Amino acid sequence: MIKTLQLRINLHQEAQPDGLLNKAAYDLDIKPSEISGIKILRKSIDARKKNIMFNYKVEVYINEPVPEDSDYHFDYKDVSNAKPIHIIGFGPAGMWAALRCIELGFKPIVLERGKNVRDRRRDLKAINQDHFVNENSNYCFGEGGAGTYSDGKLYTRSLKRGDVRRIFESLVYHGATEQILIDAHPHIGTNKLPKVVKNIRETILKYGGEVHFETRVTDFIIKDNRVIAIQLQNGKELNTEKVILATGHSARDIFYLLDKKNLALKAKSFAMGVRVEHPQEIIDGIQYHCKGEPRNELLPAAAYSLVEQVNHRGVYSFCMCPGGFIVPAATANGEVVVNGMSPSKRNNKFANSGIVVEINAENDLYKYEKFGALKALEYQKNLERLAFTSGGRNQTAPAQRLTDFVEGKLSSDLNDTSYQPGLKSAPLHSLFPKLIGGSLRKGFKAFGEKMKGFYTEQANIIGVESRTSSPVSIPRTETLEHPEISNLFPCGEGGGYAGGIVSAAMDGERCAEAACS
Repeated sequence: MIKTLQLRINLHQEAQPDGLLNKAAYDLDIKPSEISGIKILRKSIDARKKNIMFNYKVEVYINEPVPEDSDYHFDYKDVSNAKPIHIIGFGPAGMWAALRCIELGFKPIVLERGKNVRDRRRDLKAINQDHFVNENSNYCFGEGGAGTYSDGKLYTRSLKRGDVRRIFESLVYHGATEQILIDAHPHIGTNKLPKVVKNIRETILKYGGEVHFETRVTDFIIKDNRVIAIQLQNGKELNTEKVILATGHSARDIFYLLDKKNLALKAKSFAMGVRVEHPQEIIDGIQYHCKGEPRNELLPAAAYSLVEQVNHRGVYSFCMCPGGFIVPAATANGEVVVNGMSPSKRNNKFANSGIVVEINAENDLYKYEKFGALKALEYQKNLERLAFTSGGRNQTAPAQRLTDFVEGKLSSDLNDTSYQPGLKSAPLHSLFPKLIGGSLRKGFKAFGEKMKGFYTEQANIIGVESRTSSPVSIPRTETLEHPEISNLFPCGEGGGYAGGIVSAAMDGERCAEAACS
């Protein structure tokens, strides 16, 4: 017999070796010995009140064994001699597009401008220590894309765009912890993701696909409204039948290329702002009601999610990283961009989150109309160059104490930070455009009311958080092809069709299915 239960247990019960088993037996009014096993389907924490509760959804097996096999199976075929499909970009969209091609009997040929995960590390070190940005290999470009070294948060709202569970099972198949199948807010960790990404590449190669690193696409040869060849940076041309374009939200050269060819593009609304960084103990104290006390070891580093409407404009937290650190995410020299991530244990002493403001591409960017479909991109670039000059003309980031920013004062000194290239005190309150700076200042005040203790001089704000999503969308038809190029499939975040690892992976699968049909 199998019973599905919703269980709530407190910290004391959670600490007991058989706490969940005993609770299930109690709710079913049976002896614990009658339960042969429990399969956890979902786990979350309810910390709204001082009596913190753990919520479980479980299947209880009574006098029968718990099944060990997953319901998901991946039928990879040898595609060494199959019809090729070219995939540009090897981030989540490109990776899962390649895996799905193999399942459908087509040979993926992946072209990635950056390096593999191992060699990529040297370029990340160069950004952090030498302030030098390799424009093809950085926190955004390279094997696994921005997701590889950007935390590995897996929650998504795109539940209707594909099979979310299938992506999670695929990650587990390739080495991720099974815990991601259970947690309400699943997370792999920036220290564990590179191994998963490498395993995905090895699966693609094992079954006959190809992955080419340091292979930058510079042009498309188009004839009769079809891409007939791809031109590479080394001058080589590859004939092609179908192309999945999965280059990510930061591949500006691709947007410029398509615009130069007068192919349809559209400016897309997005969000920009700052990273705010608190000592993790402050966030723990607020969320777990334990100010001045150490967090219970059964509780993970606390997270938060905040949103406020300021003059009919959304101001909200984005990519919140408990126990994490802030990294330089620029893709070119002459710009400063920050992003956040957490290791798998989330055991860093700082918490950080993007706090960003909605930018409406139709109404807010009238000064940039001359750039047409690229107006939001140019606005984004302008703010990143401003951060570069105000930060010291290197990867040092401009920063301010949170309270000083809101009160309009230059910070005489700054708090400690996890950001390796370093911080420079700057008047961000006057440097930001009014629609961003004014909205942030009101937003931070509102957040301080919602989370008592969040608004504190012990927090820094660090700029600029600008790569929340693509500022350009590449249109596509119901068959997922570009309306003017019948064999080009815009895909993932770079096309404006995803917003994270999971949604990008699902869109990669959808585009592969369309290209293989």
